[in-house]
Amino acid sequence: MKKTWLILVNEYKRHVMKKSFIFGILSMPLLVALMIFIGLLTVWLDYNKAPIGFVDPYQVIKTDLQAPPEKMEIFPNAQVSRFPDEDSAMKAMESHTIQAYFVLTENYLSTGEVMFIKDEKTSENASSDFGDFLVQNLLQDKPEQISTRLTEGDNVIIRSLDGSREMGEDNWLNIMLTVLAGILFLIAVNVSGGYLLQAVVEEKENRTMEILVTSVSPNQLITGKILGDLLVGLTQLVVWIVFAVIALLFVPVFIPIGEIPKIDFSYLLLITATMLPSFVMIAAAMGAIGATATESREAQQVAGWFTLPIMIPLWFITSIMFNPNGPLAVGMSLFPLTAPIALPLRAMFTPVPAWQIILALVVLILLAIFSLWLSGRVFRLGMLRYGKRVRLREAFERVK
Repeated sequence: MKKTWLILVNEYKRHVMKKSFIFGILSMPLLVALMIFIGLLTVWLDYNKAPIGFVDPYQVIKTDLQAPPEKMEIFPNAQVSRFPDEDSAMKAMESHTIQAYFVLTENYLSTGEVMFIKDEKTSENASSDFGDFLVQNLLQDKPEQISTRLTEGDNVIIRSLDGSREMGEDNWLNIMLTVLAGILFLIAVNVSGGYLLQAVVEEKENRTMEILVTSVSPNQLITGKILGDLLVGLTQLVVWIVFAVIALLFVPVFIPIGEIPKIDFSYLLLITATMLPSFVMIAAAMGAIGATATESREAQQVAGWFTLPIMIPLWFITSIMFNPNGPLAVGMSLFPLTAPIALPLRAMFTPVPAWQIILALVVLILLAIFSLWLSGRVFRLGMLRYGKRVRLREAFERVK
């Protein structure tokens, strides 16, 4: 156990202390922040805070109430001014007093027809800002409940027959959680598994393996490496989760995204319980591939077949969403390679029977243990073989 622990610590430090790992782990949150910054910059470059004019010859709008500013808004609505006729509005636009003006037609209330007169300096926010102005004035005499109902729109809630599950617009974070967790899990598996493959193949090529096996057993060596790379993957996920939490705390201060819904702790526990043994199972398989391969490129090509099935539930997310208890959804939630995403995804839309959750977790844990054992045996067979690849049939024959 002590030797396994030493290998684990060494494997973890070996990868985490690399500049490439630090750059890779920070690249994703920095990339997301850069995309948000570019989006805000694009809006800012097109934003025009110059006033907007309107002409209302038929007195559709009785008052000129401005749309109330939102809390901590970055781009406030442009001021809207009334003009008695089109000539005065046109002169104001030509003198750049206003950026554009609107003309309300006689049948506006029945057809919503509005004339929009603008020039090349008019920004895209002019239409939306004037729309907010119209809503504010048309609903000023309505009761607050009606105004809120009309401005916020529909809030469709999908409820299961037994009433145990509800899905609506307020659950956007819960809906995205499984998808994001699956994508991050896939990235962590590929990165950590890639480290493990590279380390095993390199140690075979530079003959370091010959020295290591004189002091530790193959099972201790491969177990320590797998657990060390598991911690590498978890380190990535923890850092990304910390950045995500910070973003959810500070982004609403500057960008209104609505109230952040609460996440059920039992749901997080289910995601963790399915992904951890899956990670060990896949990492052990990758370790065995690294031990039997003759070069890292060959090992990486074969390892891709282990991570590809993880994405399959994302391809059928619509089918799982609308038929979470169908044969496809149930089958993928019980199949070991698709269960890490399919099972939590089903649990988001329907109560999953306890026996299915227990069966899926038991299968994943047993396969993780079996993969560690089998990886150690295959590792012993192929670790000192150079220039000749160990065939899968030969490996299974030796472990009988």
